[in-house]
Amino acid sequence: MSAPTRKRRWLTIWAITASAALVAIPAGATPGGNGSPFGVRALAQLAAAREQSVGAITPKATAADDDDGNEADEIAEGADQYAEARTSPGIVAPGAYGAAWTGLTNLPSTKGSWRNITDLPYNSDDSRYRDIDSNSSGGSGDVTGRMAAIAADDDGYVYAGSAGGGVWRSRTGGGRWQPISDKLSSQSTGALTVDGSGRLWLGTGEATTNADAYLGSGVYVLSDPHHGTFSARSRVGGDELESTTIHELRFGGGKVWAATSEGVWSHSAKKLTGAWKLEFAPNPAYLPGGSLASDPSAAYKNIANDIAIDPKDPGKVVLAVGWRSGDDYNGFYTKGADGTWTRITSGLGDLPADADDVGNVTFARSADGSRYYAVDQSPEQLNTNPDSGLEGIYVSKSGAPTGPWTKIADYQGLAADGSALTTSGYMPGVQAWYNQFLTVDPANPEHVYAGLEEVYETKDGGSTWSTVGPYWNFSFPCWSIDPAKQTGDCSQTTHSDQHGVAIGRYHGKSFVYVGNDGGVYKRPVDGSQDASGHATDWTSLNDGTIDTLQYYSVGIGKDRDHGGVSVTGGLQDNGQSILRSDDTVMGSNFGGDGGDTLTDPADGCDIAQEYVYLAIQVTQNCAVNDGSWTTDATKATSYNVAPADNATGEARFIAPLAADGSNSSTWIAGGRHVWVQTHGYAIRSGAEWTSVYDLGAGRTATAVAASGGKVYAAWCGPCNNQGFARGISVGNEDGTGWHDIALPADGTVPNRYLSGFAIDPKNADHVFLAVNGFSRHWTEGPGAGVGHVFESTDGGTTWKDISKNLPDVPTDSAVVTPNGGLAVATDLGVVYRAPGRTRWQRVGSLPAVAVLQLKLSPDGGTLYAATHGRGIYTVKVRDLR
Repeated sequence: MSAPTRKRRWLTIWAITASAALVAIPAGATPGGNGSPFGVRALAQLAAAREQSVGAITPKATAADDDDGNEADEIAEGADQYAEARTSPGIVAPGAYGAAWTGLTNLPSTKGSWRNITDLPYNSDDSRYRDIDSNSSGGSGDVTGRMAAIAADDDGYVYAGSAGGGVWRSRTGGGRWQPISDKLSSQSTGALTVDGSGRLWLGTGEATTNADAYLGSGVYVLSDPHHGTFSARSRVGGDELESTTIHELRFGGGKVWAATSEGVWSHSAKKLTGAWKLEFAPNPAYLPGGSLASDPSAAYKNIANDIAIDPKDPGKVVLAVGWRSGDDYNGFYTKGADGTWTRITSGLGDLPADADDVGNVTFARSADGSRYYAVDQSPEQLNTNPDSGLEGIYVSKSGAPTGPWTKIADYQGLAADGSALTTSGYMPGVQAWYNQFLTVDPANPEHVYAGLEEVYETKDGGSTWSTVGPYWNFSFPCWSIDPAKQTGDCSQTTHSDQHGVAIGRYHGKSFVYVGNDGGVYKRPVDGSQDASGHATDWTSLNDGTIDTLQYYSVGIGKDRDHGGVSVTGGLQDNGQSILRSDDTVMGSNFGGDGGDTLTDPADGCDIAQEYVYLAIQVTQNCAVNDGSWTTDATKATSYNVAPADNATGEARFIAPLAADGSNSSTWIAGGRHVWVQTHGYAIRSGAEWTSVYDLGAGRTATAVAASGGKVYAAWCGPCNNQGFARGISVGNEDGTGWHDIALPADGTVPNRYLSGFAIDPKNADHVFLAVNGFSRHWTEGPGAGVGHVFESTDGGTTWKDISKNLPDVPTDSAVVTPNGGLAVATDLGVVYRAPGRTRWQRVGSLPAVAVLQLKLSPDGGTLYAATHGRGIYTVKVRDLR
């Protein structure tokens, strides 16, 4: 999912004084506390973490993780939890999202239209925000949301496929982007490629096994990608690949091959009608319609990662098949003389044949057919080696995908070649199951770009490597926190966590384009490097015309300095964005993953921002800081105020946080316990929280809300589809009256993930409940029930299903508008029920993007929608009619 511990921890580890002399930070002088992943808990490690010399500073990080975890673990856990909300208590049948999209687009529409307010540059190095938990000066520059795939041609056209915000086109070699897939029912990209005749192929459904992405609706093709846009009519074949993820599309022998979450499929690349052919699935009984399709592990039993086709004989094909955490079926397969696919057990050379060592794999072939390259992530390494999950990078000098293969890189070697990841517990390839790309320069078969967490380049077929796109600049002697230098004396790097790559030409010059958790970047293919092997010529292409930011939350408050409002929100792997009313560029005042957000309606610089697992940071000046805290600890302007469930790990990855609707100084947070604090934004310590209710061992809060002293808390436990259970607890902020509601056994409230409450501001006993997942028609699990929106008028004692004509679509958040209407956020947009009505209308015409949170402006006149893939949108409440 994201980039948790690293972002918050390491900036502080690398921080130094202007004179390079270490400053001792007295306990309590600045925010922080034991067990926190934030700022100053790492300052105590500074003396041990740095070696100093005259004229240069060479930092060496130490393993200072008080949370005893690493980023790869947290990404996997976050992915699992995001998926749980949509799949538990069972397995979702294919076609669910397609049917939901059809139903949603057929709803009548309200008046009014959405306005995107985040379609402007987002500068992750904004010099205004250099407080202890910002990543500003790291070197990523302008960023946007995660890019899963990139394609480019020789005419200056670049195509960027995002994780949840669709496909975008640039006609200018990058920049000035336009969306070209908004008509599709899936905005999640898995694969994107231009074929030999110039057609653009799109495989939907991001295949990083990172579940804040969505299943796709199949494969689409544009015959004229310079001008056209994708539509339902451009789908290849039938619905065979609906509700899958697609890792790669490859071409050979007149066919297009698709590596999917349900095996390997093929189709004619010329005649685009007719069904896809299932070439190989290692465990067909687990496929939809199979005897084991309802098994909880079915989604992981037929994962295909890539296809390698012999350029000299297209009939010779090698399949890379396997689940990244390991399974007996993992391995490389080829078709025998009898037409059956069999595992290759020997003869591959250095490339492993054992199932334990074959996980996520990416192939790349040279244009002249003389070389094949591969990168392999190992389940064994993932499960046993805390430093890296990378098995290696390999070359077949015969040009044949059957090898023999020779290893040309491992994680220790890459770490020694200018990497920023040299710390035990976090080295190159630690997330190789999540981060992978590979491509070969069309003009030079020995010139290769490889992407893991960083970008690596070799010009001699793998004999030597350079880290041309380091993770960030904090660890290098050229780095400085000086705001006047933006990234110190270092050159700009790319954002971390690489996913897509392409080489194309613009105005006769070749460029390499990379896509990662921060968007799209480019540099000349024959670009320049400094003495450390770091590229000096990366350019961010995230110019604000491409908005694929993945928000979890949004907060709005009055801008005390400039009038209007200040808008902030928590993002997947891009920290916390802040947009003041006079800004032309957004800044980032917190790093890492941004979870839930609270903003004082009366003062938009009073912000509480959740990291992960209820790690909460508060600021009362928008976290404006010039970095002077590195020499004077009292100048830090952010404070760690995490409740105790953060330290014990008894909270969800993105845990619920809310303010009392009638008193913004009273906050409620949910982990295993329901926590309350009454000091508002003046809180300075996690000790100021009070546990008012213990939900019970194994239970964690999924939603909290309060008004007038009354608190509602929804929980799950277990939260996965193996014994899934959910419930609602109700009580008062002073700790009295707490009890578990006895939800009726008749399924009035389904046995699915309870994702949000909306309390009537005029009556705290009048409350609405949003329920995630799909109804029993699509969910193969116990008690899935029906319906997505429920109403109680007696404080939660009894509930009524008010879903009516609402399509069967996961719902995520709800808000009662000042006129008594009800707006609900779903995985495919926003719906609205007008006051006094029972039927639902669709709000505006957003593409098929998940809206994870809705909030109102301080005056109640504007509705804000935090989308997980297309930024933040607003609509006037008065227009919802």
